[in-house]
Amino acid sequence: MIIILNDLALPVSGFRCGATALLLCLSAAHLPAEASQPNVVAVDGTLCDLTRTLVGSAAKVTCLIPPGGDPHGYQLKPSDRQALSKAALVVHIGFNLTPSAKKITAPGPVLAVGELALPNYRGNDPHVWHDPVNSSAIVSVLVRQLSDVVAATDRPALAARASQSKAVFDSLNGWAGQQFGSLPAAQRVLVTDHQTYSHLANRYGLNEIAMLDAYSTGGVLKPSSLRTITSAVKSSGAKTIFPPSLPANKTLKRISRSTGLPISNTPLYGEGVGAGMTAISTSVKNICTMVNGQGGNCDRSAGNSLSNRWSAIR
Repeated sequence: MIIILNDLALPVSGFRCGATALLLCLSAAHLPAEASQPNVVAVDGTLCDLTRTLVGSAAKVTCLIPPGGDPHGYQLKPSDRQALSKAALVVHIGFNLTPSAKKITAPGPVLAVGELALPNYRGNDPHVWHDPVNSSAIVSVLVRQLSDVVAATDRPALAARASQSKAVFDSLNGWAGQQFGSLPAAQRVLVTDHQTYSHLANRYGLNEIAMLDAYSTGGVLKPSSLRTITSAVKSSGAKTIFPPSLPANKTLKRISRSTGLPISNTPLYGEGVGAGMTAISTSVKNICTMVNGQGGNCDRSAGNSLSNRWSAIR
């Protein structure tokens, strides 16, 4: 007995077990498509979400750094190397965000897509995605590279998802501008420990005070550094110190006591996406934390609508 399925002749042995054989045949008919599905590796957490959103089911995406992971000190594991050995494309932000990315080898290209998206950037802050305009540029680079990897039949859907993604980032840019613009100029201040949000600050006219990077040597808080930080923060118009995680470390607690400023009850997600979150919902949460911490009233409802638009991209 022969079953013709998708122009493929499939033999079925035995009439009495035909139903079982048919199920096996149906499963076998899908094997070529799955076998040909390309493997893509995204090193950084935010970049992973962008890549997965763009490719949909057209490629298998492996993420190396989990939500909440630190890209700066990340070291490749044996399981990472196994995924990399099959990768048709590997993408990372670049700008030395993840130094171990320089050691990556794979069958396909290994690309620093952040550097490709921002070829003229000469600063020292690798966290470029915090500016939605930069993220939109990264999407443009990603879609070009992914088009060379996915099947030709998947490219129209890839282009459509890229268009939707860029539209969400454009809307995020407008929404963020409104939120920060609602703050009096004197309150557009962002006090953190290390420089992480310079791209966001430059986009929306914030005064970023990265205390340990700007006023200490090697991250060591000497008494003279504490006095300098205290003076700078007190005169800045800052109302809140924003930690990268909770509970805040001893250094931030010392600065809080010295300046009289509270430490935010909500941390900022500077190194990637938050657990169970997307690139957009993480950005919305960060921005609302900043605005509310500085005495504003963030429009979280509109921000959540942007997150829902992002999650609906298929």
